[in-house]
Amino acid sequence: MSPQNHEQVVTQAVMNRYVNVEKTKRDVLTALQHYRGLGPKLDKFVFRSGTSRYLLCLEGTIPVTYKGATYNIPICIWLLDNHPLSSPMVYVKPTPDMLIKASRHVDQNGKVYLPYLHEWNPNSSDLPGLIQIMIMTFSEMPPVYSKPKTAQPPGATPYPLPYPTNSPGYMPMPGGPNMPYSPAQTGANTVYPPYPTQPGGYPPSTTPYPVYPPASTAGYPPSQPPTSYPPPYSAGGITYPPYPSTTSSVPTGQATETSGVTGTSTTTSTGTITEEHIRASLISAVSDRVRAKLRDSYGGSQAEVSVLRQQQADLNQGKIKLEGLISKLEQEQTELDKNIRVLRDKEGEIKNVLSRLSSATEPLNVDEAVTTTAPLYKQLLNAYAEDQATQDAIYYLGEALRRDVIDLDCFLKHVRSLSRKQYQLRATMIKCRAKGNMAG
Repeated sequence: MSPQNHEQVVTQAVMNRYVNVEKTKRDVLTALQHYRGLGPKLDKFVFRSGTSRYLLCLEGTIPVTYKGATYNIPICIWLLDNHPLSSPMVYVKPTPDMLIKASRHVDQNGKVYLPYLHEWNPNSSDLPGLIQIMIMTFSEMPPVYSKPKTAQPPGATPYPLPYPTNSPGYMPMPGGPNMPYSPAQTGANTVYPPYPTQPGGYPPSTTPYPVYPPASTAGYPPSQPPTSYPPPYSAGGITYPPYPSTTSSVPTGQATETSGVTGTSTTTSTGTITEEHIRASLISAVSDRVRAKLRDSYGGSQAEVSVLRQQQADLNQGKIKLEGLISKLEQEQTELDKNIRVLRDKEGEIKNVLSRLSSATEPLNVDEAVTTTAPLYKQLLNAYAEDQATQDAIYYLGEALRRDVIDLDCFLKHVRSLSRKQYQLRATMIKCRAKGNMAG
């Protein structure tokens, strides 16, 4: 299917079904661009509760390099309608000629369990990264193996199957004539070395390990993807390798070496285990154990570094906030010290005035206590004081009339005189304010 058809299928599938249409479409098209063995389709998915829903899935094969050979592992990735908020559901879909090899990453039903899925982050996780993690995981522990063949035509040319076979107790060990092999249970003269004990870091599995493909032409050659691929995918600072080429199922040198091994074992197939067998088995076991421990140590170190970097970023942010608070406190402290000095100076002036007044022998004249800086202000002050006194006199005249202290004629006579004076005083204040450019 061409990229244009892919985009059309994805657009029709996510439209009116998915919450984040653009993000889902961009993520799917990026994965399809870098992994040409996958194709999109809209299919019905049945949940454990019995409910079904039409979801977008990426179905096809991904290239996995195992023991020097490249195999195509069939998978199916289902995207929920709130992608990328929820992690995808990944399944291994073996063909009728394959069986699922259960491990800590794949169960008997083919469901894939990975830390990348468990720790799915909508902001940093994507489908290309998930597929790359699956390729790395399956290259160490293949999720499928070919069904063992019951009969083998004599004189057949060795040809590897597209998926590792699973014969009890043996593992594919591509090697040269310098590595003798013990007889395998294939009914032919081809022999293979025994696989070492279970390497550390993995739980024991009841399913036998896969063996090197028997010398038969009835294999399943891997699919032929295009010979040219886009450059490595980059997301979030992580660079993924380009889609590997599988134009040749097995290198010529490997086939030659296998033929050479077969010829050697034909002349020395005594069925005994030599020191070379034990040496090769020990080297393989130690290598697997060291790789597992290094991988676990590297993963733990990366997690610790990530946590420490996050803590460093938080501490730097806290440092910036603290420096801002300290600078603000210093400014407030400076302003407070300045205000304290001003208040102390004013306090000293008040004490000097009080001491001078207390030492004065003559009594204080209240009328002279308040002075003005200009004659205009003095005239305004005197007019205001007389106006307030006139207002008080009118009030008390009213109280005297109410209590029958004075009669009505006397009240009207004095009120008329005081009102005229009050009018003149208020007119004077208005003129003084206008003259001095003061508000009303």
